Amino acid sequence: MIRILIADDQPLVRAGLRTVLATDPELEIVAEAQDGRSALEAVERWRPDVALLDIRMPGMDGLAAAESIRARHPAVRVMIITTFDEDRYIARAVQAGVHGFLLKSGDPYELIGGVKAVMNGGTVLAPPVAHRIVGLLHGRELQDRLAARTAVQVLTPRERDVLALLGAGLSNAEIGQRLHLAEGTVKIHVSALLGKLGLANRVQAAVYAYRAGLTG
Repeated sequence: MIRILIADDQPLVRAGLRTVLATDPELEIVAEAQDGRSALEAVERWRPDVALLDIRMPGMDGLAAAESIRARHPAVRVMIITTFDEDRYIARAVQAGVHGFLLKSGDPYELIGGVKAVMNGGTVLAPPVAHRIVGLLHGRELQDRLAARTAVQVLTPRERDVLALLGAGLSNAEIGQRLHLAEGTVKIHVSALLGKLGLANRVQAAVYAYRAGLTG
């Protein structure tokens, strides 16, 4: 039996979700809540397997509740179910580590499959949400690449050569052999480029080299 908490500030919506979920004998609604704070309290008391949270609720909203539940009760699977699919909500839900994001405008019986999927370790995203997430990630990657390609212009040609070989995973000694430099000189170049780019270590430098298009 999968134990479920429903949190939504609209009684009719809770009744509708309850009606849909009650059609499957493997699902049991153990608690309901009308805001994020009471949802968090219900999780503390009933320890459901899945928490279904609306986003816009009075007081603590669903996303804040999701963040708290994920931090305090990592075993609870959290699903957002809402009418709102704006990018700012989606991005915050992803950062909170929710396991599902469904829209109330979708097929209500997709909810049953979604609950079972997240209980089996899956992640469930409504198609419009999945499309937006791909777009957000793609847009962020493009921005990161553009920023990196602009930033490396502050490096000397030799520092860019060293950064490219860092991106290829070479050690200081191997970089020195490739560029015909003493290993100590390579260390100086590495320290200089890390400082100019504001990077903490070689791993970050390797990622930066990839984003800047220096690794081929």
